[in-house]
Amino acid sequence: MPLAVIHSPHEWDARFGAGQRSVVSVGTFDGLHLGHQRILRDVVERARATSQHSAVVTFDPHPVRVLRPEQAPRMIETLGQRLQGFERMGLDGALVLRFDRAFSLLSPREFLQAILVDGLHAASVSVGENFCFGHRGAGDVGLLSRFGGEHGFEVVIAQPVEIGGRIVSSTSVRTAIAEGRVEEGSRLLGRPFALTGEIRRGEGRGRTILFPTLNLQPEQELLPMNGVYATESFVAGGSYPSVTNVGTRPTFDGSGITVESHLLGGELSIMSGPMGVRFHKRLRDEQKFSRPAELRDQIARDIEQARQYFTLRDVPAHSSEIPRA
Repeated sequence: MPLAVIHSPHEWDARFGAGQRSVVSVGTFDGLHLGHQRILRDVVERARATSQHSAVVTFDPHPVRVLRPEQAPRMIETLGQRLQGFERMGLDGALVLRFDRAFSLLSPREFLQAILVDGLHAASVSVGENFCFGHRGAGDVGLLSRFGGEHGFEVVIAQPVEIGGRIVSSTSVRTAIAEGRVEEGSRLLGRPFALTGEIRRGEGRGRTILFPTLNLQPEQELLPMNGVYATESFVAGGSYPSVTNVGTRPTFDGSGITVESHLLGGELSIMSGPMGVRFHKRLRDEQKFSRPAELRDQIARDIEQARQYFTLRDVPAHSSEIPRA
């Protein structure tokens, strides 16, 4: 059943029926990492066991972007990709609330009353132990539990997921990806980190050195650290092992960050359309070469290293469908 994307409590009642109880989680869920997945699996399982609706409440834009824009994190996923992830997990509905200054002034109790009690008629609420809400983030899981006792809903506090002794969080994912540690980022996410967007016309330099590339205009704000990566590229309905450069093309004195992928399975004669790139392994730093011929020789070595990576490792199979943003 497709995810119902809803933007107000009134619309929720119209879609699911006034007074129908739900099992809920609340959060930004950027990246939908393993910690998020644990919470949302619990929501879906509890809802199915009690024949209630499974729901997630999320916000757009990220609250920090409104309250402290200079500290706003680079988002791992677009809102559309988060919603697609909620649907994959089997949730019935997502209440997407526009976060603005007026919304931020709701006290913790006002938020709980308006959204969880009057809005979604919560029977159970699952959150992480660091969950906070309401004006200045003054509400915590203690208040949530007391409020649940007053209004007849259960509160489930999910334990964090740890990998290698570190708690999985959106911040830890961002740090790993921004530092080029895409394999670690993939472990935290439970899947390879991906960029999606549209193919844009490049300057044609790749063809002059015999390694044509497709240039991606990413939708996401977070990019891996500049460098060369073994990747999978998803384009024209197919999936191709690839080598992807993220960077400024210093050999050609480029400006601005580009994401360029060379497909190992053959050249495609396309210049536009949707594209996705999943990052598996960092191969090397971006380098400046004195001559294009030196760059060509290095790219040939990169391609061979990527071929060996995909040959020797059991890379998980993924759908060739490009996530919708």
